[in-house]
Amino acid sequence: MIQGKVFKFGDDIDTDVIIPATYLNTHDAKELAKHCMEYTNPEFYGQVKQGDIMVAGRNFGCGSSREHAPIAIKGCGVSIVIAKSFARIFYRNAINIGLYIIECPEAVDGIKEGDEVSVDVDTGVITDLTTGKSYQGQAFPKFIQNIIECGGLINTIKQNKL
Repeated sequence: MIQGKVFKFGDDIDTDVIIPATYLNTHDAKELAKHCMEYTNPEFYGQVKQGDIMVAGRNFGCGSSREHAPIAIKGCGVSIVIAKSFARIFYRNAINIGLYIIECPEAVDGIKEGDEVSVDVDTGVITDLTTGKSYQGQAFPKFIQNIIECGGLINTIKQNKL
């Protein structure tokens, strides 16, 4: 079970918005985290806490294919991103680096900035604890959950858990 405070963003948040190209000279998660979403919400890094949740609209993670974007999000402490839809390359990169993501348009429409939300990753049930409303998202199959729980694809292979 994941639980945290919501930071909400709109549609078409591209990888340059998530982590500006200026900072692509490192793969250090903590360094990338300092610049995550800085053009959209300059206070994001200072406000986000371990376990918090990003909620966004359609086509989250569009643009350039770079694993830096989910690394920066995960480095901030974000536990899961809930969106109406994800760009396919971001979707795959998130799994590969061990960041939970879930698609649920109804939850995105119902959840507000600052709400406290829980997500059952086994069932895909998203509960807005602030309003009491629940939404059914699409849960990952167990083998993908295993990759995420191991910290990504490389860690899964290193641990012989694939």
